[in-house]
Amino acid sequence: MAPKLQLAIYWAAACGGCDVAILDTDEKILDIAEAADIVLWPIAMDFKYEDIYKMEPGSIDVCLFNGAIRTSEQEEIAKALRARSKFMIAFGACAAWGGIPGLANLTNREEIFNTVYQETATTINEEDIRPDTNYPGPEGELHLPRIYDRVWSLDQVVNVDYYVPGCPPTPETIWTAILAIVTGNLPPKGTTIAGIKSLCDTCEREKTEKKITQFKRPFEIIADPKKCLLEQGLICCGPVTRDGCGHRCTNNNMPCRGCYGPSEKVSDQGAKLLNAIASIMDVKDEKSAQELAATWEDPAGTVYRFSLAKSLIYDYKKGGE
Repeated sequence: MAPKLQLAIYWAAACGGCDVAILDTDEKILDIAEAADIVLWPIAMDFKYEDIYKMEPGSIDVCLFNGAIRTSEQEEIAKALRARSKFMIAFGACAAWGGIPGLANLTNREEIFNTVYQETATTINEEDIRPDTNYPGPEGELHLPRIYDRVWSLDQVVNVDYYVPGCPPTPETIWTAILAIVTGNLPPKGTTIAGIKSLCDTCEREKTEKKITQFKRPFEIIADPKKCLLEQGLICCGPVTRDGCGHRCTNNNMPCRGCYGPSEKVSDQGAKLLNAIASIMDVKDEKSAQELAATWEDPAGTVYRFSLAKSLIYDYKKGGE
């Protein structure tokens, strides 16, 4: 009998949904348990950081790392797990492209702290107390993680072997990745384990090349379930997003959010989507373009919902500040 894989699962700046998605593989979780021993999973079992540092280099066969890098602690653990893992997998949109936490890159640490610790209507902080990395408590000095000025995707901090996309990844995507690992039938390093085409390429909705006359939010209309959502004025990220999710959003009459990341030939998901949307706006001049654009709520947060940390507008300095 072949020895079991040694599997580590860790979360950084994330919501925990990727960990829950592993359980959503239903009865296949038993197959995963049969093929692998979980040597680290802090969200589900009692592990300490000292358990990681006791592990030898290469003792972890596969690390499923979900979440972006926001703090010094997350960077430290990412590097520690990379040093001990044969395969490091960016698991989910936050690890792969920064995800929702990456939207914090629209501002900076100081502005976030000002908002949270001073400017909200319910905050009373007359002494202007802010998070600090050292605190002299009664039990001794406490050391807290430093919050970085920006959010990083996992591969901007450590070397990544494979990407499993999604917010969270679907059970089918997770099982495909696990099966490839267990059988040793791995694709080339750097592969995103999902489809190759864009979601639009495989979408069965009717496209008529109709121009957009007004942007709408999903709650404002009852969308036609057979027609292209983008042509109905709903911002759908399908033109630039990787296929492989099973069309779960669009099949339920909701526009694609973009959580499977940029499709194969797209380098900047947000910029490419802006270009695609601009090309079908029904405008005649700059004034009409500005008026139509004004009906679009939160364009930056929409087109870069999951990929701002990996966008071309940021430099790729590794880790830290």
